[in-house]
Amino acid sequence: MFNKETYICRRAELKRHIGSGIILLPGNNESPANYPANAYSPMRQDSTFLYYFGQHREGLFGLIDVDNDEEWLFGDDIDIEDIVWMGFVPSVADLTAEVGITKTAPMARLKEIVNRKSVNRKFLFLPPYRYDTKIQLMDLLGIHPNELKEKASVDLIKAVVKMRSKKEPQEIEVIERACNVGYEMHTKAQHLIQAGVTERFIGGQVDGIARSKAQGVSFATIFTQHGEIMHGCPSDALLEDGRLALCDAGCELDDYCSDHTRTMPVSGKFTDKQREIYSIVVECHDHVLNVARPGVKYMDVHFAVCRLMTERLKELGLMKGDVDEAVRAGAHAMFLPHGLGHMLGMDVHDMEGLGQIYVGFDNETRPNLEQFGTNCLRMGRRLEPGFVVTDEPGIYFIPQLIDQWRAENHCADFLCFDKIETYKDFGGIRIEDDLLIMEESCRFLGTKRIPYHLKDIEETMQLSF
Repeated sequence: MFNKETYICRRAELKRHIGSGIILLPGNNESPANYPANAYSPMRQDSTFLYYFGQHREGLFGLIDVDNDEEWLFGDDIDIEDIVWMGFVPSVADLTAEVGITKTAPMARLKEIVNRKSVNRKFLFLPPYRYDTKIQLMDLLGIHPNELKEKASVDLIKAVVKMRSKKEPQEIEVIERACNVGYEMHTKAQHLIQAGVTERFIGGQVDGIARSKAQGVSFATIFTQHGEIMHGCPSDALLEDGRLALCDAGCELDDYCSDHTRTMPVSGKFTDKQREIYSIVVECHDHVLNVARPGVKYMDVHFAVCRLMTERLKELGLMKGDVDEAVRAGAHAMFLPHGLGHMLGMDVHDMEGLGQIYVGFDNETRPNLEQFGTNCLRMGRRLEPGFVVTDEPGIYFIPQLIDQWRAENHCADFLCFDKIETYKDFGGIRIEDDLLIMEESCRFLGTKRIPYHLKDIEETMQLSF
């Protein structure tokens, strides 16, 4: 939680962006795991509610009356029975004072006050993603849950995206600390990897660091020998010499996220074949530092990486033909079927719930939803100072995709299918770091670099052998 003035200034700026109307910002409630008293823990507050109201307690609701310059926080004080089980919790009035709000009321009065303000007024809300919030908004506004996403306020979405996209110095400092915990998570994995250990064991050790040194993981940890599967969860499979292990993991610290990926040889040494592909991914990853800066579209950075990757794959005999034509045709998506990166902040895919069309794109830069691979580009708009985006190129050999494209003769002018066939058991490689856009350049966040160059990876892993 930042100081009181942070939240006062954020709400004031939001009101200036919106101009008129009543903004509804519900917080989250506890979410039962398998019966009411056994909730998922810890409770995760809604990120936008946190951004403007700063409080983590469940069962809160924020209302901002722009026209009358009123700010409300609704919620119920807990009773003695809750205190017996959960300990003392400050009153709602105390919570409001901490973030510079003077108007508070119990939740039972929320509908009364909304009704009182509803005459000839417009209500603005964001697309809800939890079912209890959808029901709450339906009770307040009379809008069926199936229609809430469609009727969410585009003006409010754009205002929130505009504000949350540019990270304040204090936000950057927290993300940097989260990245430092990410360093410990990933180097722990690198020290533990060896044949005979299960994926699940290493994934659990990585998660343990996030839980002991931060609020927990920022998303479900990916640790797998099947790096060609984008979101491969840790299984009971034993690590095998000769295979590659991919670890995609991050933590959430003081409400902000980190997100890194590393790919390691289980044996501690890359084979020549692995070394060739890995070197291309490293070069693509580092190339972003030379290209990304304010005023440049991240879509253009993505395609600069795609062209470099295509050139290098041609040199290995996996691709052929004109590089620019191959990229225009989407042939590179055989190996890189996702975008270069996404916004990062309070959410690991920052603000994705508000609609990627508003977060990663704008009126100038529109997504291409027709072409395979490019349709998964989450971030394309022009970069601005204060943006934090991920840089995560990868090369994957997906057997089913190889079979389908070969059968369809898809992009056959650019793909050397006979050579690609020999990589069907290769797996996948991804390298990811969190990139801060500065006034004239960019840099990776985190004061410690998680090893990723070939020599550094092998030296780090030797510490465990």
